[in-house]
Amino acid sequence: MRSGLQCTYAILIILLGLLLAGCGQPVPVRQNQPAVGLAPPGGNLIMALGARDPATLDPALVGDSTSAFVTQQLFSGLVRLDENLSIQPGIAERWTVSDDGMTYTFTLRANARFADGTPITSEDVRYSLERATDLGLASTLPARVYLNDIVGVAEKLDGKESTISGIQVIDAQTLAITIVGPRSYFLAKLVHPTAFVIDRRTVEADIAGWTEQPNGSGPFMIEEWRHDQRLVLRRNPNYYADPARLDRVTMLMGAAASNPLVLYETGAIDFTSVPAYALDRVRDESNPLSRELMSVSQLSLSYIGMNVNVAPFDDVNVRQAFTLLIDRVRLADLTLSGGVQAARGVLPPGMPGYNEQLPDPQVDLERARQLLRESSYGGAEQLPSIVGYGGGWVGLLRDLAAEELDVMIEVRAYENFGDYLDALDEAQFALFNIGWVADYPDPQNFLDVLFRGGSQENYSAYASPEVDALLDQAASEADEMTRWQLYQEAERQILADAPIIPLYHSIDYVLIKPYVQGLNVTPMGILDLSTAELVR
Repeated sequence: MRSGLQCTYAILIILLGLLLAGCGQPVPVRQNQPAVGLAPPGGNLIMALGARDPATLDPALVGDSTSAFVTQQLFSGLVRLDENLSIQPGIAERWTVSDDGMTYTFTLRANARFADGTPITSEDVRYSLERATDLGLASTLPARVYLNDIVGVAEKLDGKESTISGIQVIDAQTLAITIVGPRSYFLAKLVHPTAFVIDRRTVEADIAGWTEQPNGSGPFMIEEWRHDQRLVLRRNPNYYADPARLDRVTMLMGAAASNPLVLYETGAIDFTSVPAYALDRVRDESNPLSRELMSVSQLSLSYIGMNVNVAPFDDVNVRQAFTLLIDRVRLADLTLSGGVQAARGVLPPGMPGYNEQLPDPQVDLERARQLLRESSYGGAEQLPSIVGYGGGWVGLLRDLAAEELDVMIEVRAYENFGDYLDALDEAQFALFNIGWVADYPDPQNFLDVLFRGGSQENYSAYASPEVDALLDQAASEADEMTRWQLYQEAERQILADAPIIPLYHSIDYVLIKPYVQGLNVTPMGILDLSTAELVR
């Protein structure tokens, strides 16, 4: 899922002055339990969400981490991730898989209901998936990434079919989904908001404004929304699982959410990420805040992308030269105070398939100059003008290119992150700054989504038949170790072709008040607020 300069503290990620947020390690959880005799669970958890409203609360349109975080509290899908990032039943209480691995038959919970108490049926699931592939919603849809394994989705998104042929409603509580081939990661894809179940009646009653008061299927529902000021959620009494322990969650936005660390220190909010500039102060053992600090390595990647179709990055030698300019270790250890891990490659540490054998990142200015001389442009002085977008680390690259190579880069920024993402979708930027946060813990979510030729999230326009073939093999490979090896080979080839400059993988440093219990911070951020409670 995309992350960038306008990401919020709700998702607990930093990029330059912000926390941008690998897996396979124990998840830090506040384990202490309420003492006997204390007040029952409840209360109002207060947090800073960000400068603006979420880009969307329509699950079919969610493409950024902030929107995903909020929609996860309001809606549910067939399956979900638990705090250990394992697939668990959601609205579906169980499922079976055919012998050929291509048909999943889901049985819905008898008590699955929308927030108003209306039962959720198989037809609601079918409608939600069909709507998520409706070309009338937007020019680019997340379904092209997250639902594309279902038979008929590609044809519908290409305008060739009006329905998804791979979805069959068997009865009110049973439906079957057929996919194009065996995919070990298929269930994991269904945890993305694109597959969440929505209420058709609510949508069709108010096409333009239904997300203001959605009749959701998650642990919370909207109580109040003052746009760009605050969003208040309250417990959904008809949630299929254990009810949320909190009475309410108040998400501050705009001026009320500015400088979250100060808000936390003054007691105005209950948890926050710690920006890089404050890490040393907060980690100091003489600071009482250090006893409220926890850290979790994140499944994320911050990178600079280079468009292989736009000069001068249409030459692999130029791209390789630019990867040798930034000292990633110094960036991680000094600039960001050790709050991130320098990236060797694409996959974050802890991600299945992570390759520990990749070489440490190196700066080599002389090699960079030689590569420019060997390029089709004949040297730094012959390069055409370069425009970079997104600010952040593109600005650092601009400074290094000017100082070390005498190459000028003009940096332009977008005021609105949503507009920036829309422009990225056009894959026209020569140079850009962006981050990616895992939607599910599988290397396919990075290597296939970001680098397959023609992928919607492939902003570098990179295309390699060799890499695509490796990705195809990995997708259908049943043996886990062989699958990881195929992804590692694909990653090595991508790094050699250099469509991006990997920078770092985030570590979430989070402050949580001692009275906040049960708030699980995972390698994918906070997925679920329903287990949190205030115990004073």
